[in-house]
Amino acid sequence: MTRTSVYMEELDAFTYSRKISAEDGIVLIPAGAIEQHGPHMPLNVDVLLSRAMAGEVAEQIGALVAAPIMYGYKSQQRSGGGNHLPGTTSLDGATVAAIARSLTLELARHGARRIVFVNGHFENYQFLYEGVDLAIRELQLAGLDDRRVMLLSYWDFVDDTTIRELYPDGFSGWDVEHGGVLETSLMLHLYPERVDMEQVEDFPPAVLPNYDLLPVRPELTPGSGCLSSAAKASADKGEILLKRASNSMADAISHEFRRDQR
Repeated sequence: MTRTSVYMEELDAFTYSRKISAEDGIVLIPAGAIEQHGPHMPLNVDVLLSRAMAGEVAEQIGALVAAPIMYGYKSQQRSGGGNHLPGTTSLDGATVAAIARSLTLELARHGARRIVFVNGHFENYQFLYEGVDLAIRELQLAGLDDRRVMLLSYWDFVDDTTIRELYPDGFSGWDVEHGGVLETSLMLHLYPERVDMEQVEDFPPAVLPNYDLLPVRPELTPGSGCLSSAAKASADKGEILLKRASNSMADAISHEFRRDQR
């Protein structure tokens, strides 16, 4: 056990209580999913990367990182390959919203005034938003008007300069980056032992219709489950992505919550 870790679950209860109830305390909640990421990466990529990003940010701004949300909303065919693929284990939207609401209320009960959801699964966002909105409503009705919650997805903090640098042949968009260069590069940098680049298939980005159809047509998803190729991923790119995205997130969080203290 350590009293210096940024990770909530590694602290004793009394150290945790002092840190989370500090007037300037911030707690980050990683939100991931158990979802296939092709034959070259494990099912818990979104959990690992959201937690790692949150940890990097926490070190910079003196925040705590709560235990991650392990499961996420259903993988969509146009952004995650689809919920029909093996290994992907998902929650209904109402359940994701309920988890976000409960965690916000619980951390507020512990004394947290500033909470940030660090999303690592494309499909989670609106359901996290719904849960936080419901929690804030309850807190305000209870007279706790000083609680603030931010929601962000880490890839939104990869700027255009970095995109041009790391995608010199063109960038097709975050929705088809599932299992591609971004996630694979980050995994190669952070968890190289969990990536098997020999299993990567090189193919052009998936071309999917601009609408959804249920039940899904499985043949529209590439056989690997990925929506773009990770062939050009590298640990060096992952290091750049981690540093620049975490720095930008830290700046945004510090800026927003400093406004509240004026």
